[in-house]
Amino acid sequence: MPSPVSLLILALGLALGQAASDPPPAESEADSTRTDPPGMAWIPPGTFTMGSDRPEARPDERPAHLVRLDGFWIDVTEVTNAQFARFVEATGHRTTAERPIVWAELAAQLPPGTPAPPEESLQPGSMVFRVPPDPEDPTREAAGWRWVPGASWRHPEGPGSHIEDRMDHPVVHVSWEDAAAYAAWAGKSLPTEAQWERAARFGQGGRRFPWGDDLVPGGVHQANIWQGRFPLVDTGADGFTGTAPVGSFPPNAAGVADLSGNVWEWTADRYRADAYARRVSTSPTGQPPTNPTGPTEGLDPRMPHATRTHVQKGGSFLCHASYCSSYRSSARMSSTPDSGMSHLGFRCVMVREPDSSSTMAPSGAP
Repeated sequence: MPSPVSLLILALGLALGQAASDPPPAESEADSTRTDPPGMAWIPPGTFTMGSDRPEARPDERPAHLVRLDGFWIDVTEVTNAQFARFVEATGHRTTAERPIVWAELAAQLPPGTPAPPEESLQPGSMVFRVPPDPEDPTREAAGWRWVPGASWRHPEGPGSHIEDRMDHPVVHVSWEDAAAYAAWAGKSLPTEAQWERAARFGQGGRRFPWGDDLVPGGVHQANIWQGRFPLVDTGADGFTGTAPVGSFPPNAAGVADLSGNVWEWTADRYRADAYARRVSTSPTGQPPTNPTGPTEGLDPRMPHATRTHVQKGGSFLCHASYCSSYRSSARMSSTPDSGMSHLGFRCVMVREPDSSSTMAPSGAP
């Protein structure tokens, strides 16, 4: 996935296997006193292998290392348009994509001296992927992305598009800031990268996908990803082109769906390409870190002037084996917290049961 900052520069016309075996997967705890919040699945405490040393793993996924986590609940599906609409109705929240770009804030993420674009290029909008017009363009992957004025969660492809028939699809064009605001309103939080990956790997140890090692076991598609010649033709062999209704594919062993493909998902953690190596080097020998969170200071070589980026997990309907294969459980991506795109959404977690006086928003199916 191209970095949103570089894509925005382009759109605005500016110048510029496996290190250790997992222990046997823990079974869900038999706890008659626990009440699972609606629409959430319980992930019991346990130790798992995070990251990957497989041949296809990129440098920022290495090294594979053991991590210990306390139990937590995670949304069974990505947050839907219907759920996000309830949040907006209750709070009046206006997403990043619905507000004009503040050039001073964007300029701080770009090389010094980058000229300001025309004022009309700073109007509300977001990044939308469209099949590139020139199939021979060597930069066609990046050329498929366009800054579209008026694109937002309400209008995923820009003015004239709508979500009336997509209320059960994942909400997109939400920035990290939008996702964090929703989570706070719902009495939840965004998952740490470790929580997200623990949920994705539950019952699968160090296997590549939330369901095992085969991408299409027995010829049956398990996720909404790209089939065909990327980025020119998506055949929709899995049943979908673009986003799919949440829960369209079988959940994993923890009962959690959509952890591979459909839309990328924000996590709470800041991104560093060397985060895993630093974690391993500072952990006591033989002691896996417990409940690790991201670094306090990020470092993203793809966006060296951005002071802060956040990890995304899970891949999207645009992922293809020839391009990124980021529907693998260990894959990582990042964006600045003000970024929104047409294949980027989120889900939430909860680490403790709400009390009876909680005003937690409904989190079940739309």
